[in-house]
Amino acid sequence: MSRAFLLLGSNLGDRQSALDEARNQISRTAGKIITISSVFQTAAWGDKPQPEFYNQALEIQPFANPLETLHALLDIERSMGRERIEKWGTRLIDIDILLWDDQIIRQADLSVPHPYLHVRRFALTPLAEIAPDVIHPAFNKTIAELLRDCSDALPVNQLKL
Repeated sequence: MSRAFLLLGSNLGDRQSALDEARNQISRTAGKIITISSVFQTAAWGDKPQPEFYNQALEIQPFANPLETLHALLDIERSMGRERIEKWGTRLIDIDILLWDDQIIRQADLSVPHPYLHVRRFALTPLAEIAPDVIHPAFNKTIAELLRDCSDALPVNQLKL
């Protein structure tokens, strides 16, 4: 049975409700949720000032293959009102596939492991909470090691909800 790790993010509207709704839809259409990280408030990554994000990592047992799962996740984003206007812009919901078993997938529409995972503290921190010993297949390091070595200095703070 496959195992995938996702990252949810939201920096518009009621961020917690957006994460909750995304999890509900994921469990219905994309995969059985096995583990859920805490919610972390994180600074926006990239070069544009914008509201802080709520981020959360999930471990799922996907219902389908990686590409079909990606399409299910994109459908969830659209159903929740996500509009892709600018790269790394504000968003009501963002759902990324971070890892899929120990696979390396490079297709036109899908790159797994996520190509920026190792340089994003906002993704590594919640992932390390639920999967510290999982090995990144491209770097052959654990998620905990990648987090320890990450040079991204943007703040990532666990929320007490």
